[in-house]
Amino acid sequence: MKIRKGDEVIVLAGKDKGATGKVLRVYPRRERVVVEGVNLMTKNIKADQQRAGQDSGRVTMEAPLHVSNVAIVEDGKPVRVGYRINEDGTKVRISRRSGKEI
Repeated sequence: MKIRKGDEVIVLAGKDKGATGKVLRVYPRRERVVVEGVNLMTKNIKADQQRAGQDSGRVTMEAPLHVSNVAIVEDGKPVRVGYRINEDGTKVRISRRSGKEI
């Protein structure tokens, strides 16, 4: 997958189209990413000994998005990601729009 944890991404499709956020988690096998503040859902949490009082009830959290619905942001615009191998043999990600390293 070309998107990694910590990348700044923009949502290309769905109810949160146009929203930007930082990638919190990546699930490569499922081809999904969790983006901060995007695709929010409400989850009901049952109270137990550790979560008594405030922590139980309804919790809002981010749900995973398919990786094809997000793109890395550069100067406020979505960019595609490519790869380049440097002279020292390291593989780096580059922006297809500008050619700069990501």
